[in-house]
Order: sequence, then structure tokens, then C-alpha cells
Amino acid sequence: MRFTKMHGAGNDYIFVNCFQEPMPENPAELARQVSDRHFGIGGDGLILICPSEKADAKMRIFNADGSEAEMCGNGIRCVAKYLYDHGLARKPVLQIETGRGVLNLRLELQQGRVQQVEVDMGEPILDPERIPTQLPGNPQYGGAVVETPLLVADQTLLVTCVSMGNPHCVCFVEELTDSLVSTLGPQIERHPQFPNRVNVEFVQLVSSQEVKVRVWERGSGETLACGTGACAVCVAGVLTARTSRQLLAHLPGGDLKLHWSEKDNHVYLTGPTVEVFTGIWKGSADWLLEEE
Repeated sequence: MRFTKMHGAGNDYIFVNCFQEPMPENPAELARQVSDRHFGIGGDGLILICPSEKADAKMRIFNADGSEAEMCGNGIRCVAKYLYDHGLARKPVLQIETGRGVLNLRLELQQGRVQQVEVDMGEPILDPERIPTQLPGNPQYGGAVVETPLLVADQTLLVTCVSMGNPHCVCFVEELTDSLVSTLGPQIERHPQFPNRVNVEFVQLVSSQEVKVRVWERGSGETLACGTGACAVCVAGVLTARTSRQLLAHLPGGDLKLHWSEKDNHVYLTGPTVEVFTGIWKGSADWLLEEE
């Protein structure tokens, strides 16, 4: 199986071109094998680039633990780069089908190759049942879960919940620390208040237009960046009157630009895309020992 390793702001995935390669029989197990950073290729998950009847391509994403996710903001930008750079869809604006629906992506080119992509991520979902979360909505915010107390590990955090096609729990904190992310992150991910688990964003405010973010991703652990998570942070920042609608998010793997538009209520995500290398996966860790 031929694959391509790509990343968006350090959020790295193994991509398979299913226009040319057969669809994996068990993509969940394949995701677990290839994502292993010691015995596999190494990555935050597996993304399949598939034909679509309604768009230029369809993206399916599997986390490192094999669970299938609805959406990935960094991953979809890389899919757009792959489609253009590899000649599958040579257009400046692409449409890609996801678990969130069909999304539009605008490509920024340098010397004929994609360097950066803007994604129209659509409207944020704030209805608790659709996120989903069992936390009560705040009537002051039209029933959205905004600054709602969440008890975890004998601590009470004020959280704001947003779905960008996948669920997010945003926590503004005074300081980002390893213990905060690694201890509370997995406990919030699997908290009973989130029936489908949840991605967790810890946010330190720099200014009304700038934040630092670390993310504990559902099914993958801490990642260097999360595009949908950065979008959720932008929405949460506006709802809690902490940030403006245009926001620069600093993540460990790089910077992402966000804009929650008043005009159409859509969130726009802009960030880099990088192709790292290509290779052939031979079915198990044994391929490392084989000679061509």
C-alpha cells in the first residue's frame, strides 16, 4: 500500500490515495498499526482520500486508536494539497466531502504548489444535544454550554462546548502546563458528560486577538495542533467575551488563523500544509526488516 505522510502545523497523518489504492478492508486496525510511532510509520491517525459523488474527493479519518472521527481541520487542508499537487483536482477552490458535509477550501499557491489553505468550516454547533454533551445549557447564551461548571479530578472547571462537526470542550486557564494537559485531558475526554467522548482545548489568553492552545485529542492524545479545536477556541473566546472574531492561535506545532464571520456565521480556518515523505506499507512492522 502506497502512502504519503503529511502534516498541518505538526498535526501529522498517513494519507492513502484510494483513487489508486484499494480501500483497506479494516481501516481501524490499519490506523492503529501505521500510527504507532515506534513500530509503524508514526502519526496522529490515518486519512483515506476517496472518490466522491458530490465533491472533488471524500475524506475519511481514523484516529490513532482506530476510532473514526467526523472531521479534521488540519487533515482536510492536507487532503486539498494532495489533490492539487498530485494532479487529482487542479483547481484553486476545492470541495471535499466529510462527516460534517461538503466543505469549500481555497488554496494559496507558491511556484505551482499548495503552501496554505483556507477552509470554510461552516457554522459552529452550540446545541448541547448535537455536540453531544449532557452538560446543561446556559439560558443567558441561548441554551449553549458556556462557562458551565465541570467537576473533574476534584477540580471544577468552567468549560464551553462547541461542535465543528466533532465535539470540543474549551477550558480557559491561567497557564498551560504538562500536568494540566496530560492529567485532566484524558479524564475530560472520557467524562460521563460527553457520551461520544470529546476533544479538549486548554487555552491561555495572550490578548483579545491572540491565544496559546494545547489540545488533548479524542483517540490520539495530545497533538501538536488541532484545526477544529482552534475553531472551537475562537467561538468560545467570542462567546465568553475574551477574544475578537479574528484570532491567531499559537499551538505547539505552529500557528493557525481563525475568523468567525458575522456575515454568514461560518468559521474560517487558515494554516500551512506540508508533504513530508512517501513510502510503501507492507502490512506489518515486519516490513522494516525486509530488503527490496
